[in-house]
Amino acid sequence: MQRAVGLLIFGTAAAGAGLLWWSVSGTPGREERPADGLVLGAWHLLYDTEAPSVPTLSAAAGLALLFAAGVALLERRIANRARRSEDGERLPLAPKHVMTETRGVFHGPVTLTVLVPAHNEAASIGATLASLFAQSRPPERVVVVADNCTDDTAAIARAGGAEVFATVANEHKKAGGLNQALRDLLPGQGENDLVMVMDADTVLDAGFLDSVVRRMSEDRALMAIGGLFYGEDGKGLIGQFQRNEYTRYARDLQRRRGRVFVLTGTATVFRPRALRTVAAERGRILPGVPGDVYDTLVLTEDNEITLALKTLGGLVISPSDCTVVTEVMPTWRTLWAQRLRWQRGALENLGEYGMRPATFRYWAQQLGIGYGVIALGAYLLLMALMALSFDTWVWFPFWLGTGLIFTVERIVTVWKGGWRARLLAATLFPELFYALFLDIVYLKGIIDMSLGRTATWKHVVATPHGLRADS
Repeated sequence: MQRAVGLLIFGTAAAGAGLLWWSVSGTPGREERPADGLVLGAWHLLYDTEAPSVPTLSAAAGLALLFAAGVALLERRIANRARRSEDGERLPLAPKHVMTETRGVFHGPVTLTVLVPAHNEAASIGATLASLFAQSRPPERVVVVADNCTDDTAAIARAGGAEVFATVANEHKKAGGLNQALRDLLPGQGENDLVMVMDADTVLDAGFLDSVVRRMSEDRALMAIGGLFYGEDGKGLIGQFQRNEYTRYARDLQRRRGRVFVLTGTATVFRPRALRTVAAERGRILPGVPGDVYDTLVLTEDNEITLALKTLGGLVISPSDCTVVTEVMPTWRTLWAQRLRWQRGALENLGEYGMRPATFRYWAQQLGIGYGVIALGAYLLLMALMALSFDTWVWFPFWLGTGLIFTVERIVTVWKGGWRARLLAATLFPELFYALFLDIVYLKGIIDMSLGRTATWKHVVATPHGLRADS
């Protein structure tokens, strides 16, 4: 498999180089058209109604292939370096180092303790606990971390069969509550006593925990397993936008064979060694307060702990057989608040970690998002200019063909989401405007950071819903 991946990367790079070379070597250029004056000349500079020439298309494709191959090659090199390292000082969670330390030692059967951080989650905690106890391989313990609750969350949790850990004077939201619970829990955890952190508005598929335990039993080097999340049913058009987005993200992870970008906060299982090592390295290799598992200063604790584990060399995955269903935001206002927190949190985490091997892929991803913002904005602006400038609508075959390919891609990537997902993708423009909404959120995050505005962690109170998990 490694050789096949290497050959694929080499072939991609070679194809890109070949296309780029062909486009710039000896191809006669197009004749220059006569000058049209200042206004019309500027118009031709901004928008050309003719299809790009073949050499231009070849150059664009060649550059894209070279960039993709370069990112893939660097990512593969970084991953292999961490997996093969025996440097327990800089990479204490590197697979080879962990395998050496645990070889020949029986650490007992695998057990599983689930922590469910909850702040006023009375509407959803019952369904979440029911999905846990209905697992084909149920957990040994379920602990609801009740953080400053003013509703019946704790009472419902006890009635549902869970233990309740009440936080004390916690001012650091979810991360602070989890830190308090983990300080109480981790000292008694052995090598195979797994710890799962799960949101209170999430439902697991019936085989989630069985798959996790099997994988952790088979691979001692595996430090964390995250779930692939899908959106709950309902919430109208805005809910379908989010479900389509989550379906595409899950598809991308499946194509990457579980090599995860972010260990989702909806449901992730950790080996105690991983959490203890993160706490021990805070203030040294990792940012944060020494002794804390979660960094309480960040907005996105799941993204940050993913970076922490990868920085320490930890092996983390999100396999396709570990799926969860999570809540979708019911309004544009709540979606705005959620995504602004996610986007700004991701950017701040990268700024905190800086440019290092573990963050290279994330920096490239953010640059890609930035380019996407410019590209989509320019596309919609030019469409509007054309509509306003011409007396009649003009159909350009090349751009129609490009749009058709793009539409097919949008439909194929949400195919597993059902007919509603496919229908929304086929209409194209509603999803483009949803993408524009996310781009504006991205820009807002950049502007807020540039102006030094203080970020806030906004809690969305869950509404009663019928979450269901699809196997």
